[in-house]
Amino acid sequence: MNKLSRRQVISTGLAATAGISGLVVAAKLAGRYGLIPPDSKGIYGPGETLTYAAQRILTRHTLAREFSQSQISKDPFANPVDSLGEEFQRYQRAAFVDWRLVVDGMIAHPVSFSVAELKSFPTRTQITMMACEEGWTYIAEWTGVPLSHILELVGTLPQARYVVYHSIQPDAWDSVDMAEALHPQTLVTYGMNGGELPVQFGGPLRMRVPRQLGYKSIKYITRLTITDNLKQFGKGLGSGPSGAESGYAWYAGI
Repeated sequence: MNKLSRRQVISTGLAATAGISGLVVAAKLAGRYGLIPPDSKGIYGPGETLTYAAQRILTRHTLAREFSQSQISKDPFANPVDSLGEEFQRYQRAAFVDWRLVVDGMIAHPVSFSVAELKSFPTRTQITMMACEEGWTYIAEWTGVPLSHILELVGTLPQARYVVYHSIQPDAWDSVDMAEALHPQTLVTYGMNGGELPVQFGGPLRMRVPRQLGYKSIKYITRLTITDNLKQFGKGLGSGPSGAESGYAWYAGI
């Protein structure tokens, strides 16, 4: 992928303006360099591929904008969620001391971490914007452990391509590629605006992917699975490999 020149990128973009045939050309070029997203099939597939490939080539290492303390939203909006059930309520009554984050898949050391253990790891605090696909936004301060640190700690295998993160909510999961997983702003968060992460905002643990739309920042996460293939997971909340069918793109870069 590093050998892909700026001239090739520009040429591909120009080809795309010619219509569907241009998109197909772009998709073939992306395939050559391993830049095919999981939702590359179907009528929107070539367009999704072009978007994902262009973003990965041009903005792979860019940072999401970070804001000052004075810009934090005074009344952030929390999307309502369905009842989280008795199991969640039991964890909540015990202040989440028994909540675990299981890490498995293509790693050398399968393990599970408590919230307290995650808080003992190196932390990052950043003030970024949560942008929802429905059009609303808010700015908040998020504190957590970089996902990259967890992946290093468990010995992620070199052939891994994706990190799948699961919620305690039934059938709620999503995934990112390794470029996003290793990005310094991608966090497993446990704090918000100087305090604990409130339940309505995903506490005790929420994935925070500030370079993508809000539906990629899944709430109430309980498991990370490192894999080289998403087909085994079926259709998840928001996206997953069947994201095009559910109305959401797998890659939601902003």
